[in-house]
Amino acid sequence: MKATNSADAKISNIAVLTSGGDAPGMNAAIRSVVRSAAFYKLKCFGVFRGYQGMIEGSIKPLGPRSVNNIINKGGTILKSARSNEFRTKEGRKKAFANLQKNNIDAIVVIGGDGSFTGGLIFQQEFGIPVIGIPGTIDNDIYGTSHTLGYDTAMNTVVEAVDKIRDTAISHNRLFFVEVMGRDAGHIALNTGIGAGAEEILIPEADMGLDRLLQSLKRSKKSGKLSSIVMVAEGDKIGKNVFELAEYIEENLPDYEVRVSVLGHMQRGGAPTCFDRVLASRMGLRAVEELRKGTSGYMIGIGDGKMILTPLDKAIKGKSKIDNELVRVSEIMRL
Repeated sequence: MKATNSADAKISNIAVLTSGGDAPGMNAAIRSVVRSAAFYKLKCFGVFRGYQGMIEGSIKPLGPRSVNNIINKGGTILKSARSNEFRTKEGRKKAFANLQKNNIDAIVVIGGDGSFTGGLIFQQEFGIPVIGIPGTIDNDIYGTSHTLGYDTAMNTVVEAVDKIRDTAISHNRLFFVEVMGRDAGHIALNTGIGAGAEEILIPEADMGLDRLLQSLKRSKKSGKLSSIVMVAEGDKIGKNVFELAEYIEENLPDYEVRVSVLGHMQRGGAPTCFDRVLASRMGLRAVEELRKGTSGYMIGIGDGKMILTPLDKAIKGKSKIDNELVRVSEIMRL
């Protein structure tokens, strides 16, 4: 089944689930879906622990009061879990049977490309309408300028790097700060600029060890006594962040090098106002599109407006790094 839009569709019961890695703003999106459904006199069900919960029948009705006081909370009240069983046809049959027991007509999936892949296969096999809401801090989903959690994660990283810089300055140290971004360097690039990093290493641009060495040498000669290098976890320079730090120490003995891996703290914390508003807009649009008969699309944002992208394109497409930001980062490191 391809992405569709049928005005004849009649939706009475909607399920919402979160899948994959958690991201700030997921709770705000859940709240929006539930309250939007109530506004349109639809029943809403929460599926706990993602697709695995759908297989196990962990499905409960949710009303406006069920989602009180969660807009400001990180994580997801519906929990999230990986599900190998959902990868099998038999597992998906169990999941569909549980949806039928609850008379569920459509699903809103909040997650990343893996979550959307599961939803699209499920839609194709059983004909149940699916709408996706992009929730991942990496911002690596095609069809939206911002995913839920991305803005919050950037603010978390900048706050952490500001504190690391205090120590770097006090001890004249070079810090390598690793941030999330296995396949995309959006967090590293934007926070590197925002936190004033001297160098930014991202998967989309292989800087090379020699260029990094020369850049750090120039920084030292120009009078910089401390430096911050932002490293996306998926950087293609050929070494992990600890090997990279060791290499720099060996080749630039004048530098005292330290490593800080921010890790999962980037996925936690209260969502920013931007993420809360974005989640609220996306949740409402998801419900409204299902009422129109739309299926197989992801809700995104572009130029400040809600936009639709077919799920297969959102899954296969690649988000692009802003080359203007790359240029800004190169000039700002002088």
